Order: sequence, then structure tokens, then C-alpha cells
Amino acid sequence: METNTTATPASPPANNHTHIHHHSHSQPDTHHHGILPSDSMLVIIIPTISILLLVAIIVIVIMLRRLKSAKNRGNSKSNSSSSGNQNCNFIAHTAINFNSSPDVKSGCLYGGSLIRTPASRFKGVQVFTYKELEMATDKFSEANVIGNGGFGVVYRGVLSDGTVAAIKVLRRDGKQGERAFRMEVDLLTRLHSLYLVELLGYCADQHYRLLIFEYMPNGTLQSQLHPSHNQQRVLDWGTRLRVALDCARALEFLHEHAVPSIIHRDFKPSNILLDQNFRAKVSDFGLAKTSSDKINSQIPTRVIGTTGYLAPEYASSGKLTTKSDVYSYGVVLLELLTGRVPLDTKRPPGEDVLVSWALPRLTNRQKLVEMVDPALQGRYSKKDLIQIAAIAAVCVQHEADYRPLMTDVVQSLIPLVKNHSSVSSSCSSRFQMLSPRY
Repeated sequence: METNTTATPASPPANNHTHIHHHSHSQPDTHHHGILPSDSMLVIIIPTISILLLVAIIVIVIMLRRLKSAKNRGNSKSNSSSSGNQNCNFIAHTAINFNSSPDVKSGCLYGGSLIRTPASRFKGVQVFTYKELEMATDKFSEANVIGNGGFGVVYRGVLSDGTVAAIKVLRRDGKQGERAFRMEVDLLTRLHSLYLVELLGYCADQHYRLLIFEYMPNGTLQSQLHPSHNQQRVLDWGTRLRVALDCARALEFLHEHAVPSIIHRDFKPSNILLDQNFRAKVSDFGLAKTSSDKINSQIPTRVIGTTGYLAPEYASSGKLTTKSDVYSYGVVLLELLTGRVPLDTKRPPGEDVLVSWALPRLTNRQKLVEMVDPALQGRYSKKDLIQIAAIAAVCVQHEADYRPLMTDVVQSLIPLVKNHSSVSSSCSSRFQMLSPRY
């Protein structure tokens, strides 16, 4: 209607009467068949637009859900494939089939199945066949035996790539031997520290169980502290201080930095290895326990370990905490200090148990000097001696709550080692300056 009215002035004047006449006659007809009033249009348009918007929102929601589900499926596939590659060096706590072994080094155990990963991409813990390790040790020759412990025999071997390794053949002692094997592989494939021995690989070929470690040329602390008659002891005071610090750092790592925290449960000199520079690393995690087993902040377990190193509360009731390791560390510190073993039946009554004999002497300066290892020949700092004695005394307290955290022990030992190193270097420099030139 408005269009026609607006266009009328543009027509010639002669036809103006005609258009007006036509308009007047057609108006009633348009009223019945033309565009509806504005109110009626709004009633139709608004619901229509609302319905279209609702449909659009539903379509968008459906599309977003489909995209999200597709993305999740893609991520789950990539995660499962990446976990097969990245976690290949993890051995689960669930049942694992050890009856067959991979034919290649790149295979590994994960969740009960064998997963093969290209050797060029896998640089972690390797899986070896029994034949490979047999070749590495010259068929497990007696000439290559470098250790013999409760869980098996250790051989020196040369792997196919020329790496010198310590190969431990575990004894099959039922469930305990199997548990020890799994625990070692589980922990050492996940834990990496300068103060823990490195696991290079393992073998689960049929009924054989072998562990392959980095080779430590100077053997165990046990062999250095308590050598046989044809061996010469070489541990001076400075070396003993460094060994004490290295061991403290190892336990600190297990207790404070590992998640969940780990209790070694068999900390002793025969499980402490020395490299070419006499730096110490802790080994043998077959008896270890994790804090995830805790009940009321304690781990109930049957007593396993070495007599003389067991904390009193653990030996009597089987209640295990990180403070149990602290006690064992204190005993090892007493060995470094005195050169004695924890239990020595050859000594007279009252001197046969190291902790009982040493504890009252650690706070008496005169008696403290008398109990120092004679092999040191007086070459030690009396100031350092007093502080080491104080650390040992608090570590072997009968009550677990009175023992320190390993973090505190580390912080106490660091300045001793630094001071001794600086004194030694200055003495060495003065010696070189005074030495005649040839």
C-alpha cells in the first residue's frame, strides 16, 4: 500500500485521476487479501525465530560433543601408544607373565605382556635374554664372580656393546625371590639419583631372574671396611666422610623426594657400592617398602633384614617407618667411625654389640677418641669426630621419634665434607709448593 502511494506523484498529471480512481476501488479488496497487520506478524515471526534458534543451539551442542568425543578417542589412542613406549621400563605390581622372554633387547615387561620398542628409540632399562648374559659372563664363570649375597651371585660381565656391568643372578626362593626381583625392577626403572646404583637391564627368561647393574670397581663398603687378610684397607677419614654424606643423600632421596616415599629396609655396608672415586651408591632394593602401604603412619610387615641393623621397634613389633632406615644408617656410621661390625661374638661381653657398646662413649670425648678405628692411625679431625659421633648417637636412639630426618643429617654432614675438602686441598697445595723441583 505504501509503495503504490509513494509512486503516484511520479506519474504524469493526466493519469492522476485514473490512478486515484483505481486506488479507491481496489482498496477494499486489498484489505481482505493483502499483508496481515503488524501484531499478527509478530505473533508468527517471534515463535518461528525462537524455534530456529533452539534448533541451531541443539545442532551446535551435538557437533561440539562429537568433536570432543573424537578428540578424546584420539588422545586415548596416543596415550596408550606413548605409554607403551615411554613406560616400557615400568613393571606393574599386578600379575606378570615371566614364563617367556623377548628375543630382542628392546622388548620389555608392562602390565603382563611383552611390548617391543625399537632399540634406537629406547634408551632406558633394557631386557636381555639369558643367552646374552651367558655370553657376557663367559657362561657365568667362577672367575667372574665379584659378590655373593643372600639373594644371589653377582658376576662381572661385558655386554654386547662393550659396557662393563655387574650381573646378579637371583636365587629362586619362591614368592619372596620373585617379589624381590619385581621390586628392584619397579623401583630402579622409576627412580634415578646419583646416589642410587643404576639398573641397566634385567632378564626374565623362563625361570631365570637376573638384574644388570652399572659396574662399581671398588666393590662394597663392607669389603673396604672389613677386608680379608690379603687386602689392604684404603678408606681414609675424608673418604669415610664422603661415603657418609653420599649414603645420607641416598636415603634422603628415598624418604623425602620419592613419591610415594620408600623405606630401604636393608641398609648396610654390603648394599653400599663404591665407584672408581670411592663415591657411594646404595643398591639392593629387593626388601624395600613404599609408604603407600602405611596404616596409621606405620607399615605393618613381617620382620626381614639383617641382625644388628634392625631398628628396635621394627625388630620387636614389625612396625616400619623411615626412622627404621635412620637407625640402620646410624649403625653404618658407627662402623665408619670404629671399624667394627654390629655383632662380633669374638669380642668380650659388653663389647659384642656395637650400638650398646658405643652409645655411652659417643658423648665422652676421652672414650670417643679411644673407640676410633685404629686403621686411621690418628689421621682425622677431632672436631669432625665429635660432630660425627653426635650424629651417630641421635640416629641410633631407641625411640624412633628422637631420631632425625635424613634431610637434617645431610645438612649436618655437608659442612664437614666441605671443610675437610678445603683443608685437604690447601695442604696438598702447600706440599706441592714445598716439594723440591727436579
